[in-house]
Amino acid sequence: MDDATLHEVGELEALRRFLPLLPAGDATELGPGDDAAVVAAPDGRFVVTTDTMLEGADFRLGWSRWHDLGWKAVATNLIDVAAMGARPTSLVVALAVPPSTRVSALEELARGLADAVAMMAPGVGVVGGDLGTARHAVVAVTAFGDLEGRAAVLRSGATVGDAVWLVGALGLAATGLRHLFVEAVDEAAEPVREAAERLRAGVHGASIGAQLAPVTPIAAGTMLADLGATAMLDVSDGLALDAARVARASGVRIALQSAAVTAASPGAALAAALHGGEDHALLVTLPAHVEPPAQLAGHPVRRIGVVEATMEGEPGTVTLDGEPLEARGWDPYRAG
Repeated sequence: MDDATLHEVGELEALRRFLPLLPAGDATELGPGDDAAVVAAPDGRFVVTTDTMLEGADFRLGWSRWHDLGWKAVATNLIDVAAMGARPTSLVVALAVPPSTRVSALEELARGLADAVAMMAPGVGVVGGDLGTARHAVVAVTAFGDLEGRAAVLRSGATVGDAVWLVGALGLAATGLRHLFVEAVDEAAEPVREAAERLRAGVHGASIGAQLAPVTPIAAGTMLADLGATAMLDVSDGLALDAARVARASGVRIALQSAAVTAASPGAALAAALHGGEDHALLVTLPAHVEPPAQLAGHPVRRIGVVEATMEGEPGTVTLDGEPLEARGWDPYRAG
């Protein structure tokens, strides 16, 4: 049964076909197959983060290939580990899908996990997880990282006089999502998957890819930490909102420059760069005397602002060209 469903083959056969496709990982002492995995933590501490991707709210199977889902699970979770200045080591992935799901779909998801690890975070292992049933697909990921003796880079460390840098690009994912909603939702006009594939192969390919299968600067996290990063954050909810989080945590004002933000958002409008979300770039503050390379981990590095002192009694704020910038971005409880 080459294209059998999970209902037809059962859990054991599905796992037999799924597990060998996953990367083992350099830090893995015991991988899938027992009640729990064992992962080395030579630092004595580990960084951990978790995230849930829900069909309908976070992805649509009409747009995304199963390979995309595995890829995006790696790209969006390991960047959070990187933002702490840690080297990602391992993932556990829990899947809940309808019994009618094809086993080949799970195999494609596993290949997406493996391909993303190979490109963005070599040495990371998928060390375990869970497989269950649900009416709609759910992909829940927990990621772990090794600080390797470093202090964690927090949101609260930005210091007056620091420069504000961005590693990656802004606004493309939101632009891609807008194209998908405009051009790939009307099944009467064109099947959704065909419309999404047409967009991916066309002039909007870069933005569609940034939304469905992003390439994130995971390896840059430890490099920035070693350069002396004072604060760092994964830009997942929009630059304006995420910069405000750093400003509030650090008790400072972050002054952004629109020309620099525009330069960091090729092919995207300024509003998408500021408020769109899902960029998964790294926002980092560095001492003024530190000049990072023009590229890190294959991603452009741009100075987009400076850290300033707040007025007495003023909470952390963000400005754009000297004017207050609304801390607005992706909020799942206010969306839609």
